[in-house]
Amino acid sequence: MNATTASAQASPQAVQLTCQDGQVLSGQFLAASNHTCAQLPVLIAPATGVKQHFYLRFARWLAEQGHAVLLFDYRGVGLSLQGPLAQCKASLSEWGQQDQAAAVNWLLQHTGAEQLILVGNSAGAQMLGLLPNHASIARVVGVSSSSGWFGGMPRGFSIKARFGLRCVVPLGVRLLGYAPTSFLGLGENLPAKVGLQWGEWCAAGGYATNAVRQHPEQDFHAQVRMPITILYASDDSIATTATVQDLLRTFPKAPSQSIQIRPQDHGLKDLGHLNWFRQSHQAMWPLMYRAINGHQMQPED
Repeated sequence: MNATTASAQASPQAVQLTCQDGQVLSGQFLAASNHTCAQLPVLIAPATGVKQHFYLRFARWLAEQGHAVLLFDYRGVGLSLQGPLAQCKASLSEWGQQDQAAAVNWLLQHTGAEQLILVGNSAGAQMLGLLPNHASIARVVGVSSSSGWFGGMPRGFSIKARFGLRCVVPLGVRLLGYAPTSFLGLGENLPAKVGLQWGEWCAAGGYATNAVRQHPEQDFHAQVRMPITILYASDDSIATTATVQDLLRTFPKAPSQSIQIRPQDHGLKDLGHLNWFRQSHQAMWPLMYRAINGHQMQPED
């Protein structure tokens, strides 16, 4: 196995996912190219404000390794945005409770598998405790996933992130009706409630536990038991050792491991928060695949 450029043979099929509340999401399904080797399907859950297309090359590569793969956009983002952004009522909580849950159900129903592997970039692996169907996930690989807790970031970056999410975003919501996160360099602009919750959760620590603290019937954090592996880069100012551990503590019964990767050890100048999935950084894909396959990871891997 190597990380050569994914061929166009793994062609995505446009699909629609219907959430329990009736919201329809846009997705792309890639069938496994290697049908002789049955592998668990993979759900790629995007980072906040990142469109599904960003992960397509990596998804094609996974399909060539024998995995069926599903990509999707959260409500209010990319092809799942319906109407003007300022009129979108989506919340960050719904991304987990509704959107990720619907994506899990769709992929299992269309592959006939009993379980799947969740590959979550940043927020994509942060909302496990909100999924009522979390038991359908065999294991989780979080890439740059952490709680985003301001207190665990480098001081300079923390000040900028706090100002952006706790000052600029609320002001933008009042003036524009949506969160101007693109202006802050934080991906696509977001629905108002998503942007406001994002700032609240990052300020408090513990991420999605803040959404369900008063609603124990919706809190599945203590029930999550699948193995969780988090890969994060030494040059990532968001996913740091402190913020990664702040996320993992919210899943007290899940066996977990976190591995910090130095990009220089893999012939790369940088890695950061999102570059893992870029074709320019495909040297990381075999390492990510080891985690997807459930291998016990070591820092030198």
